[in-house]
Amino acid sequence: MSKKAPSEDEKFLFVDKDFLNSPMAQADWSAKKLVWIPSERHGFEAASIKEEHGDEVLVELADNAKKMTVNKDDIQKMNPPKFSKVEDMAELTCLNEASVLHNIRERYFSGLIYTYSGLFCVVVNPYKMLPIYSEKIIEMYKGKKRHEVPPHIYSIADNAYRNMMQDREDQSILCTGESGAGKTENTKKVIQYLALVASSHKGKKDSSAQQSGAQFAYGELEKQLLQANPILEAFGNAKTIKNDNSSRFGKFIRINFDVTGYIVGANIETYLLEKSRCIRQAKTERAFHIFYYMIAGAQNKLREELLLEPFSNYRFLSAGHVQITGQEDNEMYEETMEAMNIMGLTEEERIDILKVCSTVMQLGNIEFKKERNQEQATMPDNTAAQKVCHLQGINVTDFTRAILTPRIKVGREVVQKAQTKEQADFATEALAKAVFERLFRWILARVNKALDKTKRQGASFLGILDIAGFEIFEDNSFEQLCINYTNEKLQQLFNHTMFILEQEEYQREGIEWNFIDFGLDLQPCIELIERPNNPPGILALLDEECWFPKATDVSFVEKLMNTQGSHVKFAKPKQLKDKTEFSLLHYAGKVDYNATSWLTKNMDPLNDNVTTLLSNSSSLFVQDLWKDSDRVVGLDTLAKMTDMPSGSKTKKGMFRTVGQLYKESLAKLMTTLHNTQPNFVRCIIPNHEKRAGKLDAHLVLEQLRCNGVLEGIRICRQGFPNRVLFQEFRQRYEILAANAIPKGFMDGKQACCLMIKHLDLDPNLYRIGQSKVFFRTGVLAQLEEERDLKITVVIIAFQAQARGFLARKAFAKRQQQLTAMKVIQRNCAAYLKLRNWQWWRLFTKVKPLLQVTRQEEEMSLKDEELLKAKEVAVKVESELKEITLKHTSVLEERNALQEQLQAETELYAEAEEMRVRLASKKQELEEILHEMEARLDEEEDRAQTLLLDKKKMQQQMQELEEHLEEEEDARQKLQLEKVTCEGKIKKLEDDILVMEDHNNKLLKERKLMEERIADFSTNLAEEEEKSKNLTKLKNKHESMISELEVRLKKEEKGRQELDKAKRKLEAESSDLQDQIADLQAQIADLKAQLAKKEEELQNALARLEDETAQKNNALKKIRELEGHISDLQEDLDSERVARNKAEKIKRDLGEELEALKSELEDTLDTTATQQELRAKREQEVTLLKRAIEDENRTHEAQIQEMRQKHTQAAEELTEQLEQSKRVKSNLEKAKQALEKETSELTIEVRSLIQAKQDGEHKRKKLEGQVADLQSRFNDSEKQKAELGERCSKVTIELESVTNLLNEAEGKNIKLSKDVSSLSSQLQDTQELLAEETRQKLQFSTKLRQAEDDKNSLQEQLEEETEAKRNVERHVSTLNIQLSDSKKKLEEMSGNIELLEEGKKRLQRDLEAANTQFEEKASAYDKLEKTKNRLQQELEDTLMDLDNQRQIVSNLEKKQKKFDQMLAEEKSISNKYADERDRAEAEAREKETKALSLARALDEAQDSREELERANKALKIEMEDLISSKDDVGKNVHELEKSKRGLEAQVEEMKTQLEELEDELQAAEDAKLRLEVNMQALKAQFERDLQGRDEMGEEKKRQLVKQVRELETELEDERKQKALAAGAKKKLETDIKDLEGQMETASKGRDEAIKQLRKLQAQMKDFQRELEDAHTAREEVLVTAKESEKKSKSLEAELMQLQEDLAAAERARKQAEAERDELSDELASNSSGKSALAEEKRRLEAKISQLEEELEEEQGNMEILNDRLRKSTQQVDQLNNELQTERTTSQKNESARQQMERQNKELKAKLQEMENQVKSKFKSSISGLEAKVAQLEEQLEQESREKQAAAKSMRQKDKKLKDLMMQVEDERKQGEQYKDQAEKSNVRMKQLKRQLEESEEESQRATAARRKLQRELDEATETNDAMSREVNSLKSKLRRGNEPSFGSTPRRIGGGRRVVEDASEEETDSQIDFNGTKAAE
Repeated sequence: MSKKAPSEDEKFLFVDKDFLNSPMAQADWSAKKLVWIPSERHGFEAASIKEEHGDEVLVELADNAKKMTVNKDDIQKMNPPKFSKVEDMAELTCLNEASVLHNIRERYFSGLIYTYSGLFCVVVNPYKMLPIYSEKIIEMYKGKKRHEVPPHIYSIADNAYRNMMQDREDQSILCTGESGAGKTENTKKVIQYLALVASSHKGKKDSSAQQSGAQFAYGELEKQLLQANPILEAFGNAKTIKNDNSSRFGKFIRINFDVTGYIVGANIETYLLEKSRCIRQAKTERAFHIFYYMIAGAQNKLREELLLEPFSNYRFLSAGHVQITGQEDNEMYEETMEAMNIMGLTEEERIDILKVCSTVMQLGNIEFKKERNQEQATMPDNTAAQKVCHLQGINVTDFTRAILTPRIKVGREVVQKAQTKEQADFATEALAKAVFERLFRWILARVNKALDKTKRQGASFLGILDIAGFEIFEDNSFEQLCINYTNEKLQQLFNHTMFILEQEEYQREGIEWNFIDFGLDLQPCIELIERPNNPPGILALLDEECWFPKATDVSFVEKLMNTQGSHVKFAKPKQLKDKTEFSLLHYAGKVDYNATSWLTKNMDPLNDNVTTLLSNSSSLFVQDLWKDSDRVVGLDTLAKMTDMPSGSKTKKGMFRTVGQLYKESLAKLMTTLHNTQPNFVRCIIPNHEKRAGKLDAHLVLEQLRCNGVLEGIRICRQGFPNRVLFQEFRQRYEILAANAIPKGFMDGKQACCLMIKHLDLDPNLYRIGQSKVFFRTGVLAQLEEERDLKITVVIIAFQAQARGFLARKAFAKRQQQLTAMKVIQRNCAAYLKLRNWQWWRLFTKVKPLLQVTRQEEEMSLKDEELLKAKEVAVKVESELKEITLKHTSVLEERNALQEQLQAETELYAEAEEMRVRLASKKQELEEILHEMEARLDEEEDRAQTLLLDKKKMQQQMQELEEHLEEEEDARQKLQLEKVTCEGKIKKLEDDILVMEDHNNKLLKERKLMEERIADFSTNLAEEEEKSKNLTKLKNKHESMISELEVRLKKEEKGRQELDKAKRKLEAESSDLQDQIADLQAQIADLKAQLAKKEEELQNALARLEDETAQKNNALKKIRELEGHISDLQEDLDSERVARNKAEKIKRDLGEELEALKSELEDTLDTTATQQELRAKREQEVTLLKRAIEDENRTHEAQIQEMRQKHTQAAEELTEQLEQSKRVKSNLEKAKQALEKETSELTIEVRSLIQAKQDGEHKRKKLEGQVADLQSRFNDSEKQKAELGERCSKVTIELESVTNLLNEAEGKNIKLSKDVSSLSSQLQDTQELLAEETRQKLQFSTKLRQAEDDKNSLQEQLEEETEAKRNVERHVSTLNIQLSDSKKKLEEMSGNIELLEEGKKRLQRDLEAANTQFEEKASAYDKLEKTKNRLQQELEDTLMDLDNQRQIVSNLEKKQKKFDQMLAEEKSISNKYADERDRAEAEAREKETKALSLARALDEAQDSREELERANKALKIEMEDLISSKDDVGKNVHELEKSKRGLEAQVEEMKTQLEELEDELQAAEDAKLRLEVNMQALKAQFERDLQGRDEMGEEKKRQLVKQVRELETELEDERKQKALAAGAKKKLETDIKDLEGQMETASKGRDEAIKQLRKLQAQMKDFQRELEDAHTAREEVLVTAKESEKKSKSLEAELMQLQEDLAAAERARKQAEAERDELSDELASNSSGKSALAEEKRRLEAKISQLEEELEEEQGNMEILNDRLRKSTQQVDQLNNELQTERTTSQKNESARQQMERQNKELKAKLQEMENQVKSKFKSSISGLEAKVAQLEEQLEQESREKQAAAKSMRQKDKKLKDLMMQVEDERKQGEQYKDQAEKSNVRMKQLKRQLEESEEESQRATAARRKLQRELDEATETNDAMSREVNSLKSKLRRGNEPSFGSTPRRIGGGRRVVEDASEEETDSQIDFNGTKAAE
């Protein structure tokens, strides 16, 4: 049988099953291993996996066979073809984005626009009419379950309707989506379906259907329900870029049904009307439709009545008449009017509505202008205003006055305030929006009134929500927050309901499952928006800010960041474009909100003067619109807000904010939806071109994400989304477990369990229920693959069998053919033989005569019979075909009849149900009837009794009427008089009430004033005490200053005396130097002889010792420098603490001042007269009340008396009012006087504070000077004592050494035998020496401790005793001892200099210069961890190189980036030109590229802010580095001095100097690179590197030749060079990376130029500081020269030491001779080593004896020390001078030169090194100065380049505009692209406007910054002025001019408090001062 072809409408509903079940597609999928890979163009593309390499996979695209490598994580699995075009996407085994998108795309291209996704019904806008909404389709879906029919909106509606009827549960259908996605259309279809299915006029359907043909038949209510839509569309819909009929409001349509399921009424609620559209629109957009309908459709008479004009005359219709294709405005006008008529709106109401619409447009034509030299607005032409007033029924003059000079209530007075042009424009626009909004609400209320039919009671309802979906725009404002907030709530509802349904099914199936409420995922974001307090959410904070008068959008955002900054869903944008920006993390993604003008949007303010006019309009319709005008936020609301506390509750009549109202309406909506069973419809827009058959993948994916479809799929993945019935599972997958199930019958569940066990599936991947097997995502796809593999194996086996069978059959056939051929051959051979045989011939002739001929005849007869049979067979076949066709048609008819039968049975079932219900209802009604009949009987009885009563009453009434007529005449007279009296009484009562209110207010004010007076009096008392304490402190400070001045004079006298003593000591030191010179000559001779013999030993030893000593010195220096760094940090911390305290004191004073001012202002109504007045008023009020009560009791006679009394009372009240006015004027005068007094007091307070500050400054300075002097004096005394002790020790040591040498001469003969054994011990002694040198270095740091010095000297003596025993060792120990003493003296001299200087900052700077490299390295490591990559790289370069080089490189990079950005812009324009030739599918990409420009702009602005931060960081580091440079300049001279004396320091400083040189050269290279072209940058960099490396290598070679000892330092230097090269390479990579960020630099050019100017100013400051440093350096040089003169005096001491050593030298010569002899003996006596070992032991015993002798010698040394102290008094004086002057290093240097003449070569090398150091320092200082100047020039050049870059940017912008115009012209050539070209033009223009606006905003921001700076300066000035005022106040308080407002005990208490505070402050300051001094 042939399949029936699908009908036209079924094509758009049903899937082609042939495609799904095609084995070709299944085989293709399984063979190719198809997967989804991401694609920019199509979202995802199909590809087959070829190879896998770790995380990367090689794939081949299915479309074009192109190969590419993709990351494994980017690949998404593809579903088998079985799931293609699946109706419910939740059934997909691979639930991922690609599969969902592919399914929607395939269905869309097949014309299937509806698809299910779990609970969702996803609808894609087809942009064409589809035949799937006819009555036939409605009938098809009526009463069908969801899985029985294909997806459709009718299925959703029908299921909701059936569920409502069966379960008696309210239903809701939620339609959401972007603008243009089809929400409104689907809502209409739902209403259309329900109107047809649930119509109460079904009985009339047949007749009406016959008449109307294809038209639907509805009842009156259903018609009204359908006609409500055109009215709402006319007033609430508009044409946008995306949609020609876009709903600009959200609506919830609630359709009520009765028990029987008929519609009994409806109600419509709206949300968020976009009222701003009625005043402004984009170019191709329209305002609301009604404006265009009215202008196009209104006829002549009505047109004149409405005062209508052409489209172009209206300013609010910004684009004029924008036509909608396929729609005529005049026809739509007629339809709207007809709909209004059906809804029951009268002609008058319709005209009034149109008048309001005309008013809205006329308001836009009112023009305001500025007055000359004034800001006030004027209205030169009031024709538009006259039209507005005519239409609204109000006065023109009142209207203009209300707009231009509105009355504002300020306090108790009403003031007229002139409005500026901007304020007037804002007022008219706000009025237009408010008028239209109120009209829309009125129409909605009218529609609801028409739809609300209360005749039949609504049992249940079905709600349809049509609201905007979640959207993320570039600029998201308050309205978008509200929409996204709504969608968060709706998504939470979906998550909740979805998983409730899922988990209900799991429970039904008996699956183990832990309940998860996915609705809670969205709770944090919802709470962040709506939370009322603890902490308040966004809407609560916004409402709170609306109450504060000085609140702004910026303050709102700041408060929001403070309160919610740590929230999980709240984020600060990484790149702040504006201070009003913040971000929220919604379920669909991160949304950046801009809070600009949120406060005004939330308050929605109006001109209340105009609203009162409108509420009193002559038009009743306008009055009705403005009946609640008292709730409007007026102009005086902000003024009133100042009187209200922030936490007060809103009063009954107070205004409600937009946020509050929306939150309440949303809460009501959500409660309604929670009480219903929701059904979800998600509408999707396929493209922005409104083209059918085109689907933009990225756009659809974004909507799926925003609409929550992907969120729903995510939740599906958590559970078991794939479920299969047991029978289906067994049928499909039994092949995988063929042997698992035994033969015979088995239950489906058991069979499935056995199959799954056989398949070895993970238990977590499946669950077995009662009727289904549940699987997680991806499991079915895996089973499908295994099934395909199994089937392929089976089919291959089957094919093999079939092919074998066919081959065998062919073989058998061939065999038969072969045998036949043999038979034929044999017969042929036989014939050839018989052919000539005569008998054969005879046989052939006889044969025809036989019966064979008859057989032929019979055969012919048989053929004829056959032909006849065939004809009969043909006829029979044709008949059979006809019968089969009939049979098929009958079968079809039968199927149709069966379907009809089913439908009829269902209808019958429904009818049966209805019958049962009707029967039950009938019984109820009958019961009610019986009750009513019984009641009727009772009522009739009552009526009879009442009639009798009535007759009696009538008789009585007649009698009474006669009496009444008589009395009424008299009463009427009395009544007239009474009415007049009552009117007067009411007036008086009103006056009394007003007075009572006034009295209450005055009482409250009185209480407030009394409290303030008390506070003010206490404050005054405290201020008096404070002023007294300040005067006491001032006196103390003055006395301290005088004492310090006296001390200073004394110190100066002492210094003069010290100078005299110094001169004497200089003369003595010259004599001592001569003696030292003689001694040195003798020592030199001895050393010359020793040098020859010691060359072999000391060459190696000296090198080792020097290297170890240098390393130890370096380590020691590093420790010392680290200690100094910590000291510096402590000083810095103490200074910061001091600053903070000063700032706190300043703030406290400011707060006290403000408190004083506020208290002075509040003391207005505090006089005794006021109290008397209030008492009088209270008495009068009581009298009046009593009088009124008496008068009410009395009759006409007392009325006249009452009048007199009231007149008297009124006169008294007027007098009292006049008195109160006088009192008020007196109070105002008193207030002015008090204000003057406060100003004077503030001036006095300020002067006192200034005086206090000056005194404190002076005191601190003097105390610092005194402390410095004292410390210097103490240090000098200590140093004097210490040096005396040291000199005495040295002399004692020398004497002991000479004695020991004499003793050693006697023992030399004995020790000569032991020389060979002791020579082996030399290495041990050397190690001991190294340890001793380390100990000495440690002791040198503790110079002040005398005991350590003594111990070191004792160790030296021990070494000398060892030297006596062994002559060679003795000589070496002497040399080592001398070198040690030299080093010790050098270290002492360094420490003396530190103590002597007293200026710790210079020393710390020196140490900072030494440790600069280490600090850079440590900072580099820290910054690498903490900062992001860009800042790390920038700061690495700063640490490695100079700050100047950093700035240069940054500017270089900016320039490069700028060029690159220009090139990119050119490439973008070229891309736009190329894109015009592409196909229709790429049209969307063109628009997205235009949008990408705007994103790039935003990114540029963000990066501009990043650059600002980076520049700030650079400034700080530049200041630090330049200050360190200054310090280097100062420390150069100190280094020169120290390097002459200290060899180790020279070497260390040399390495550091070379590092500095490298850095300076690098900076110079960077400068050169700037001047050279950017393209040659890399090559030049490499050349500089090579040159520097070669220079370094040459220097290293020279140094290796000169000094072998410096080899280790050179190796370190090479390492540093390598590091520098690495840093340079890093710089190159950094430059490449930063080129990508240079795009942002163009936007930040203005700010960069400003910052460059600031940097130039800072550079000038740094130059001044450098000059100061130069002067300081010259002073240091002068002091150095003086110290050089005085250093010679110290050489005398060393001369004495050398004379003592001369005797030791003589003994050494003898020992050398003996050593020569012993060496000869050693050569001959090599065999006597054992004997020498014994001798060695003896010698060790002797050494111990000698050590005991040494201890005795130490006792003798102490006796000698006492003698020497007397002789060294003169040396003590010399030591005092040594402390004050820095001369020790030079003395040590001269001593070292004389002691080491044997090392003349080394000395020459050292001198060369010193010269190099000097030259390098001078060159480095001059180079630094030159570089500072050069950098300034470079900065200027860069600023010029920046300006040029800005110009070039403008030119490029112009070129871009030209290019865009060209692109538009080219696009216009093709007719098919005209619409798209216009849209792209509009987009580009908008982007340009945004660009210009962003530039303007940046300029405004800079202006605002300047303004803030000015305000800061003004604030500081006002602060000073306030302090002066406080001083003046205090002085006045002292004089006692002010009145005493408070009681004395309070004043005393306050005074005590002030004294305590002052004492605390004083102690704090003293502690701080002492702390800082201690730190110093």
